[in-house]
Amino acid sequence: MTAVEAQLGPALNPAPNRRTLRSVRAVAGGLVATFAITTAVDVALHATGVFPPAPERMSDALFVLALAYRIPFNVLGCVIAARLAPARPERHAYALGAVGTVLATIGAIVMCEFGPTWYSLANIAVALPCAWLAVRFVRRTTVS
Repeated sequence: MTAVEAQLGPALNPAPNRRTLRSVRAVAGGLVATFAITTAVDVALHATGVFPPAPERMSDALFVLALAYRIPFNVLGCVIAARLAPARPERHAYALGAVGTVLATIGAIVMCEFGPTWYSLANIAVALPCAWLAVRFVRRTTVS
């Protein structure tokens, strides 16, 4: 390898950049899927009267219901991230779990007056365990 090739190595071999983009797309795909599904269920529950109209605060029991369906949807989002991953699917599931933890923390800070503290803390607490469950699922269903 010449000195020029050594200096231009990354420019001459764009494959790692392509893989990075595919990794970002995998995690983003899992995040968008999770967001779309949870939002659709939220809207449906508001529309059917299970959840009260938007400005009205929900009861704790309804927050339990919201958390109960968010957990499997979070797992599903991490499974989607793992399945879309170009390599190392477990890392992509955990990456989405980390992103979920950060987003749930931001949500807890920004939306603290709209719901109970336990709900915000629970959303933060379940993000990484949901990723772990997704990894276990992917490992069991992946053909080796």
